[in-house]
Amino acid sequence: MNMSDLKQIIAKNLVELRKMKKYTQQDLAEQLQYSDKAISKWEKGDSLPDIEVLYQICNIYGVTMDFLVHEGSYESKKEYIIPKYEIKNKIIISTMFIISVWSLGLIIFVSLLLLNTQIVFWPIFVLCIPVSAAMAWYFNLKWGKRLFNVFILTLMIWGFLASAYLFLIYFNINMWTFWPIFLLGIPLQISVILWAQLKSE
Repeated sequence: MNMSDLKQIIAKNLVELRKMKKYTQQDLAEQLQYSDKAISKWEKGDSLPDIEVLYQICNIYGVTMDFLVHEGSYESKKEYIIPKYEIKNKIIISTMFIISVWSLGLIIFVSLLLLNTQIVFWPIFVLCIPVSAAMAWYFNLKWGKRLFNVFILTLMIWGFLASAYLFLIYFNINMWTFWPIFLLGIPLQISVILWAQLKSE
């Protein structure tokens, strides 16, 4: 099989999968952070997305890479369709890791209470928010949609800044002295928003 034939097979499969999901080219383009012009080129067989984007597409449609490179209808390639339980398993695994972050925070909180009843280390729960977001970002990079990363990164940025600020308050440092820490979030947030607007041809 030459490259031209492979492009046409992938193009045909991309069209079939998109129509089955009832997505427009624009819908898919927004999820992948590409232009609808790029989607059109892929579906015509004029070009191929890189391997990372193909992997994202497979995750969106719930199929393996083998599905894209084999000829035949959707029904004839059932062995290349990711079972729904696998998708559910990914969600469960991600959730378990995030729960483990909060469990660790709770263990630290309770341990300090038991060791010294005068210590109520509540900031640990605030820190759990951005750490959980970091965990969600990692799993979303592997299994999720790029669009979700904008919201996750936003939560991570402001969560870490809020945690740092509240830790300073907890240790009796003048809260008004360190309020500029939040200014650090402005360029970071702008960078995330601009990154989200990037599209590839």
